[in-house]
Amino acid sequence: MIELTQRIAPVESAEIFDSLTLPFELRIRGRLRATTDNGTDVGLFLDRGPVLRDGDCLQSNAGEVIRIRAADEPVVTAQIPAGLPLARLCYHLGNRHVQLAIGSIDEQTGWVRFPPDHVLEELAERLGATLKRHQAPFDPEPGAYSQAGHSHSHGESHEEGHAHGHSHSHSHSHSHSESHEHSHEHEHHHHGHGKDHVH
Repeated sequence: MIELTQRIAPVESAEIFDSLTLPFELRIRGRLRATTDNGTDVGLFLDRGPVLRDGDCLQSNAGEVIRIRAADEPVVTAQIPAGLPLARLCYHLGNRHVQLAIGSIDEQTGWVRFPPDHVLEELAERLGATLKRHQAPFDPEPGAYSQAGHSHSHGESHEEGHAHGHSHSHSHSHSHSESHEHSHEHEHHHHGHGKDHVH
């Protein structure tokens, strides 16, 4: 088994030994046994650093480099006009403490991607989004969640000022289901923290 212990800057393709395709829930973890795309057993023994993102590279003590790939998984992608509609959608979804991937198709149209959840889907449609339910990589915005408890990781110190929002991130896996009954309280209660969840 190859033991991957170091996060390294991206390297040339020629130097990459293999790739490892993982869904988001496994890219959160620093300790993991897995099998690479070419069938090699690997173990991750990483510091509690940021979530692994698509294209990140890990290295073993022996020097092998493995590139992380975001696996296709069930997601909902909400398309909405760029500008204020997109900002409003991100704000209201972010207030539900859910991880979001955000991007744009062109200057006129943006998109927000999140795990399937009928409450969030209804909210997005109410705000004017067109939904697509499909399989795609889920590579959410880095931010409070990736910084929980380790704001001193490389190049991330600018996040330290938002530390008060980090504690919310740990309840991520079940908080949005709890908020179905309390969505109004959540929305008003967390207005002050909205920026933490959507930057």
